[in-house]
Amino acid sequence: AQNTVAVTGVHEVDPRFVVEQVEAVATDIGVDAAKTGMLASAALVDAVAKAVEAFDIPRLVVDPVAVSKHGDRLLAEDAVDAVRTRLLPLAEVVTPNLHEAATLAGIEVTTMAQMKDAARAIHALGPRTVLVKGGHVDGPDSVDLFYDGEDFTELRGPRFDTKDTHGTGCALSAAIAARLAHGDSTIEALHHAKRFISGAIERSLRIGNGYGPVNPGWELL
Repeated sequence: AQNTVAVTGVHEVDPRFVVEQVEAVATDIGVDAAKTGMLASAALVDAVAKAVEAFDIPRLVVDPVAVSKHGDRLLAEDAVDAVRTRLLPLAEVVTPNLHEAATLAGIEVTTMAQMKDAARAIHALGPRTVLVKGGHVDGPDSVDLFYDGEDFTELRGPRFDTKDTHGTGCALSAAIAARLAHGDSTIEALHHAKRFISGAIERSLRIGNGYGPVNPGWELL
């Protein structure tokens, strides 16, 4: 239960029901790519990992949501280890922000050099690639850092003077998954998604009394 001001309540879904949701889609429509978002507990993380394996989901984007835009913690301590050991080895790309990268890597992450250290540490946990989002690093551009296990690539985008950025990470990871489903390479998907989220932030919606949402429908206007 959430609005632009705060998370006012969390109800954890039965892990068995999450598996049923995945099964309902995978056995009927099929899955070319998928993304994870907020998974509140180790039991939920494990259930999702088992479903990804059972239904052979080919291209997985892991968005390790740990803290809401308002600073509310969304990932239990025991779930952090489960993400590290169960989900990351299944991921084609993992997309932590600075706080999430610090949590997964166990180091401070506030600079580009530390982003590189975190990317290496997270990559060692098993994902094929890592995108550390740098939107909270000060500077004229918003610079995300991509690591494929060998080389680093900086993805630059304009920084906009707005506080209406709610949903940025979720929209970005969804855009990456959508492009992967269309057959893009990971780096192609990231470039498409970076352009998409820049437009969604630039045209974000000023609603509510707190952080308004980004606008994922901006290209339709």
